[in-house]
Amino acid sequence: MLYANGDCDEALGVLDSALDATATPEARLTLWGMLLDLLRLTGDKERFESLSLMYATEFERSPPAWQDLSLQASRGSAAKVQTVNLSGQLSSQAAGQFAQLIQIGMRNGALRIDLTRLRGVEGGGADLLLRAVRGLRKAGIKLSLIGASHLAGVLSSLVVPGKAEGKQVWLLLLEVLQFTDQHDRFEELAVDYAMTFEESPPSWEPPAVPADSPAGGEPTETVMSDVYRLDGEVIGPNTEVLRKITAFAGGRTMVEVDCRHLRRMDFVSAGTLFNVVSQLHGQGRLVVLRGVNSMVGALMQVMGIHQVARIEARS
Repeated sequence: MLYANGDCDEALGVLDSALDATATPEARLTLWGMLLDLLRLTGDKERFESLSLMYATEFERSPPAWQDLSLQASRGSAAKVQTVNLSGQLSSQAAGQFAQLIQIGMRNGALRIDLTRLRGVEGGGADLLLRAVRGLRKAGIKLSLIGASHLAGVLSSLVVPGKAEGKQVWLLLLEVLQFTDQHDRFEELAVDYAMTFEESPPSWEPPAVPADSPAGGEPTETVMSDVYRLDGEVIGPNTEVLRKITAFAGGRTMVEVDCRHLRRMDFVSAGTLFNVVSQLHGQGRLVVLRGVNSMVGALMQVMGIHQVARIEARS
């Protein structure tokens, strides 16, 4: 509970004392897991490695592997995400560039594509970008599109309702509208697509993390994924990111939430998460919270979230 309020030092002290006073193996295993996770979250590698030896001796099993989950490490990791720039007229001649783009994304687990310099898109180029986006999403790669709204404007000028040409351009535009969270425009275009091509359009799937405009007038980034991601610290009254899980759920029967990069929640946000997940649970949906660290997991247990969702702990 101290960690939920941001008091890491006090939380470490309480865990140390609890271990000294606890004898049952099951309880000690839980406390050890929380202590080692908290050391990873605070970036204390030296103490982690020292206590890992004690853990291995006591439980006769391998301890969790060291991962620097501190806020500083998270910022450094975000800074290392590679950006690929697309410019000029996008055509099928860019196939080689897209092969490299996909390799970068698969290798790093995250990728930014800067679309702000694109001036035109041909059918072959639209197909390449559409396949790349869908393929990377399916592989679970965290993909950001910088200038997605700019691309939507370029594509919009190319589609003509009633003229059954440039199908891949239409499909790419529908994809981009989803992930810039432009539901009304998507629905209008979907109707035009159905009438123009005499086939059903793709169904609406809300973005995992709706686009936000970064400070300083930088280009918009839209994160695309088949899972909803919770990152960093979700605290205080800023719980809109949790309520948007409902929109992301759409028609899904299983709602996956990636919590691997979720460092901390407080009581307010945990209460909001419980309400959101309870509503989905009442609708017969299965919510799976994956990669939850031990400290956040303990708070979720206290708040009863485990009763309405499946919580999978970080290894």
